[in-house]
Amino acid sequence: MDVQNNVPNEGSAPEKVESKNVLMAIFAYIGPLVIVSYIIAKDNAFAKFHIKQGFVLFVIELAVWVLGMMMWQLMPLFSIINIATFALSIIGIVNVLKGKQEELPFVGKFSKHFPL
Repeated sequence: MDVQNNVPNEGSAPEKVESKNVLMAIFAYIGPLVIVSYIIAKDNAFAKFHIKQGFVLFVIELAVWVLGMMMWQLMPLFSIINIATFALSIIGIVNVLKGKQEELPFVGKFSKHFPL
């Protein structure tokens, strides 16, 4: 735990996480429910970490949906991307249930750029 900022270090488990914040962190990985998570638990550091990652996944899902509507010929490629975002969502939910704040592969580094 970073004593100066009172924020858990990345990859570390929080000391005590309320069940409400765990639920909100799980919701963050379920598509549009990331908005509900943000509204309810944006002040909790643990939930906020997962909300940022869930938001990146949601933006990717929206972009793939819009591109899929315009370029339907690439739908097999877009399907692979959708499966990958689904797998990353499951990894994120497992991390929440374990109480970890680990970056997701490929998208975790982008979540740092969102000032939520």
